[in-house]
Amino acid sequence: MASSMGGMFPGQQPPGSHTTIVPGGPGQPGLLTGPPGNRGANTTLVDELEASFEACFASLVSQDYVNGTDQEEIRTGVDQCIQKFLDVARQTECFFLQKRLQLSVQKPEQVEKEDASELKIELQRKEMLIQKHLAKIHHWQQVLEDINVQHKKPTELPQGPLAFLEQASANLPAPMKPN
Repeated sequence: MASSMGGMFPGQQPPGSHTTIVPGGPGQPGLLTGPPGNRGANTTLVDELEASFEACFASLVSQDYVNGTDQEEIRTGVDQCIQKFLDVARQTECFFLQKRLQLSVQKPEQVEKEDASELKIELQRKEMLIQKHLAKIHHWQQVLEDINVQHKKPTELPQGPLAFLEQASANLPAPMKPN
């Protein structure tokens, strides 16, 4: 799969190779796509995505914007930077979706292996979650059991001539206060 994504990251192309792959052209879709003049000869979508991401932050912390008084101009500049970032992100996502489609056509067993692997990981995660909940349930059952045991223990009865009255008065509700 890595060989089918040649040119995705800088330095992956063989030395002396300066080809640009254009979507819809005779070659396979690649990360060196987009309108001519928008990118340099060896600029990849990843490079452009990184540059547009940096431009978003630069526009937010730029001294021109900090000292600027025209809020509409600032908002327009930031919106343009963010829109460019989103456009490049969509192009990058499209590239990976195209590669995923190619992989599913050329090697369907690889896609099935990845799906099975993802399902195994999901099952492990859910099993860990179930164990965590069972541990909590066990803890709270133990707490409830301890409380029940404490209530069932016979309390020591006071001794003496007023013991019966003390015990009976402890069970009486508190007097109501007049409004």
